[in-house]
Amino acid sequence: MEKRLRMFFDKKGDVLDISIGDPREAISKEAGDDILIRIDPKTNEVLGITILNFEKRFEQTKTEIFPITAALAQSET
Repeated sequence: MEKRLRMFFDKKGDVLDISIGDPREAISKEAGDDILIRIDPKTNEVLGITILNFEKRFEQTKTEIFPITAALAQSET
């Protein structure tokens, strides 16, 4: 089943939020410096990613590309 990918950037808070599929209850786990992964607590399915201090990180890279690497697996349920 295809899921919608939604992105929202809060310029004032400097937060990039990427959501996969429809909104639902999730827990957040830290995946690195200022990077959070939102996970469904029942299925462990990845529901989204939040990157704090996004523009600040982007400025520090001095590049037009901001690499994000992720492996997303679909639940077998």
